[in-house]
Amino acid sequence: MEPLKGRDLLSLADLSASELQDLLQRAAQLKSGEIKLRCNKVLGLLFSKASTRTRVSFTVAMYQLGGQVIDLNPNVTQVSRGEPLEDTARVLDRYLDILAIRTFKQADLKTYAEFTQIPVINALTDEEHPCQVLADLLTIQECFGSLAGHTLAYFGDGNNMANSLMLGCALVGMNVRIATPEGYAPDAEIMARAKAIAAGKTEVLVTRDPLEAAKGANVLYTDVWASMGQESEADNRIPLFQPYQLNTELLGHADKDAIVLHCLPAHRGEEITHEVMEGSHSRIWDQAENRMHAQKALLASLLGCD
Repeated sequence: MEPLKGRDLLSLADLSASELQDLLQRAAQLKSGEIKLRCNKVLGLLFSKASTRTRVSFTVAMYQLGGQVIDLNPNVTQVSRGEPLEDTARVLDRYLDILAIRTFKQADLKTYAEFTQIPVINALTDEEHPCQVLADLLTIQECFGSLAGHTLAYFGDGNNMANSLMLGCALVGMNVRIATPEGYAPDAEIMARAKAIAAGKTEVLVTRDPLEAAKGANVLYTDVWASMGQESEADNRIPLFQPYQLNTELLGHADKDAIVLHCLPAHRGEEITHEVMEGSHSRIWDQAENRMHAQKALLASLLGCD
């Protein structure tokens, strides 16, 4: 994974198809214990949004690599008092070996990457969530033995998850269908990029019909209907998004061996029913665990651990 050493991961589009496959292979090897890597480095976590899985999985992954973690809560740093991002970035660059950022604007993430020499990782923005999709693809690969040719159907808001799933699936040769209400489609530029990556070999479909998306799919995926920062819209979205709920009826239109994924946290009874979340098709808890393994592979690759 030497080609990734020192690079940023701001978007899944920063990776080639072969680099993504290599990352997933390394994650599987780390999870199984086939390989062990050590890296005495320092990871900074700069999170402006709440986090459970991302924060804990990055922390445990770095500790297991033999490194250290500094939690840079913006509320107790000078960022909260208006220090320019450029200044903060240049200072952190002198202290840390790698930086994972969870923030609202993709542009802020790019500013940090521009003003640092160390690798910068997108730990979630309003535009993309690439680290989650690394774990998603690892989970799908574990379940089916391969990725190419399988179909993932996503239901709900065309948010950062929908954006990153389109890119990730296109890179590994999976079909991806996004079912959203009118006016909530994924980012048009990212959709165009995903279609360019797919190059007509696989399907990148955006539809308003959840049944069309679910038909014969191998993976059914959903996320909350209102993301962080959109809480005031949550109640108004419920009737609009109700037809996109991941429930037993929708699951019945998928392949008989289909799996169910959710990036969490879940609002049971809204975007997914309790029955489906706890049912035999659910791989949600394996998916959550795989955040740690996928991010460990990512950290090791960007840092050049051996």
